[in-house]
Amino acid sequence: MKQLVLLFLSAILILNVSASNRLVTNINELELVNKNAKPGDTIVLKNGEWKNVILKLDALGIKEHPIVFKAETKGKVVITGNSKLLIGGSYLVIDGLYFTNGYAGVDAVIKFSINQQKIANNCRVTNTVINDFNNPKRLDENYWVALYGKNNRLDHCSFLNKKNIGVLVAVILEDDRSRSNDHSIDHNYFGFRTPLASNGGEIIRVGVSEHCEFNSNTKIESNFFEKCDGETEIISIKSCQNIVRNNLFKECQGAVVLRHGNYNTIANNVFLGNDKKGTGGVRVINKGQVVVNNFFYKCKGVDFRSPLSIMNGVPNSPANRYVGVSDAVIANNSFYDCAPISFSEGRSEERSLQPKNVQFLNNLFYSKYDTTIYHIYDDISGIQFSNNLVGDEVNKQFINGFKKATIKIDQLGVVSIPKTIVNGSNLMSDSIRKMLLAATNNDFALTTGYVSKGNYLKVIDNAYTNCGATWYSNSHKKEIAVTVDCNNTETIKNALEKYKDSKLNINLTNNTYSFVESIPLKGDVTFNTNLKTPIQFISNNELAFVFEIKGNQSLHLKNLTLNLSSLNTKVFVTSDTSGTSNHSNFTMKQCTVSNFNGTFLKASKSSLLDSVFISNSQWSNGKGTLFNLYDEQDNKGYYNVEKMTILNNTISNHNGPLLAILRSGKDESTLGPLLEIKNNTFTQIVSDNAPFILLNGVQQSLIKNNIFNHCTPTNKLIEYKDEVRAAHSLISNTFDQSGTIIQNKYVTQK
Repeated sequence: MKQLVLLFLSAILILNVSASNRLVTNINELELVNKNAKPGDTIVLKNGEWKNVILKLDALGIKEHPIVFKAETKGKVVITGNSKLLIGGSYLVIDGLYFTNGYAGVDAVIKFSINQQKIANNCRVTNTVINDFNNPKRLDENYWVALYGKNNRLDHCSFLNKKNIGVLVAVILEDDRSRSNDHSIDHNYFGFRTPLASNGGEIIRVGVSEHCEFNSNTKIESNFFEKCDGETEIISIKSCQNIVRNNLFKECQGAVVLRHGNYNTIANNVFLGNDKKGTGGVRVINKGQVVVNNFFYKCKGVDFRSPLSIMNGVPNSPANRYVGVSDAVIANNSFYDCAPISFSEGRSEERSLQPKNVQFLNNLFYSKYDTTIYHIYDDISGIQFSNNLVGDEVNKQFINGFKKATIKIDQLGVVSIPKTIVNGSNLMSDSIRKMLLAATNNDFALTTGYVSKGNYLKVIDNAYTNCGATWYSNSHKKEIAVTVDCNNTETIKNALEKYKDSKLNINLTNNTYSFVESIPLKGDVTFNTNLKTPIQFISNNELAFVFEIKGNQSLHLKNLTLNLSSLNTKVFVTSDTSGTSNHSNFTMKQCTVSNFNGTFLKASKSSLLDSVFISNSQWSNGKGTLFNLYDEQDNKGYYNVEKMTILNNTISNHNGPLLAILRSGKDESTLGPLLEIKNNTFTQIVSDNAPFILLNGVQQSLIKNNIFNHCTPTNKLIEYKDEVRAAHSLISNTFDQSGTIIQNKYVTQK
């Protein structure tokens, strides 16, 4: 035995002596050093730009002596171009890399696998940043991180501005080598994923529907999710035995969704909705789920995005569809000024299976403003309610298991946390208590409602002091505003090129501008004028469009009076025609447009406008569709604008539709498009070949306080088409000698 110990110590000594530090300056040197690396070695990547590189690391460390690959200075090894990191070794640590100004193509940016034979085990990526490292085209899908193997860790990293389709972090369960993996995703910052306008905008997905019955045993804990609005699922759980705990979700339009798989635990999380529309919490599906000790603050999501939604299932559902909720425990959660939670959410002809054997107990509800605490959509006799407390401020009768109580408030900064001195733990059966203790490792007290101060402060402090790469700052340089007087199209083009990185204000000083070619816009561009007389845009040859809003750019038209009778073009403004992953915006205020024949604004296929805002403007004597957002016809739930507002405008003597907007298919994972048409006057409109307003798949619309006077009297005025649940309001409009309105069950008219 003594000889074995000496032999072991000698081996460790040899490893320590032979371990080395090595500086590598290029990809060839890195490949050579990786090939010869030994346990305990540290390989330092030299500061600078590493462009168009594939970093393949398959060295073999050991637990006591991992092999470290680190930046010479954290954040100064900048990986750009068509690049990626592939990991296929064991006990490797990758530290301090910065991925920006590039893309990875079909592969993941960071992949814990090199090929089918080489997958990573016991490896760690830390203190690394991926920022805006998107495939050039929005619908070219890829992951940013793909986790294979077992016992890998992703920690203290920052991930920002993913814009192309695809899950940000995907846990892969393709075979036994990657199942029951015990991965840890912890202390990371996930920020600013704007609405994707399609499915595939999750931040984290654990498994896929085909592998949903396998255990993953992945822990997602102590992370900070901020404004993660890609789609309705922030975290999508599609496997078994996972834990999501101690995370902060701040102003995220979506929810943690237990989509497939059983026996998952959601515990000790803080959801700060801060009154933002669409902010949700937890959606429960399948068997044996535990949702305990979470705090929901001013979460305003509805339906699937409710602060808490317990779904109806599909009878005899396959595992990859909607398995009914059963054997769940939902306890010790607190809701402060939230939208109503929902029971039997999603009830439909298909989803007709009610929840069963669900324990809903010791939850706390406080609300000054919302009088409705919950919605019930089906028979909920399979849910056992007990000791759920509602503040005295809510003047309403409740089902058995809810009762009113005087609830006190812990004021922690601007956040108020409800609390009660009533201890409800004695209401739990021993079997439920044991289940909770096993699921949560006994790391919170079994009381009534969320355990307030201690855990809240712990989660908040961790999010702001210990999440993300330590070296990375999220600050942005201040935009420089520049104003340029332009008296012809050549000076406009010169200004756009010269100030493409600035916020540019183009002041039109002439009454006539001649266009011989289309103009792509670069930067955040505003066109306005001080002239009181109309400005003519003219073109002798036909243009496909006049202006193109390139990705990541914005166009603003302000205080312009335009006579476009001599403009020969099919489209006045188009969104980016390349299908870029970068989004854009369009604003028009206090403008007058006359004599235009064509489409005024067209959304190109695969492009995405985050917002379109049209206000206090006038159109007259024109012909054509003013706003055409109808090209996404692939039946995949794609659309071209997230939020569109048409406010306080006047349109008269026009031949053609106002608006055609499309979100095709039956996908339910997105919030938009969101549309408001308010306080407009439409007079003498002819639209014989199409409805004046066509809303096909719009998720939420408000048409309010408009005047329709002699608008397409022999044809459709407004037509609603929907394949999935929507919410449309048609309120206080005036219709005089105008066409018909084609409604459906999702339209409320007043």
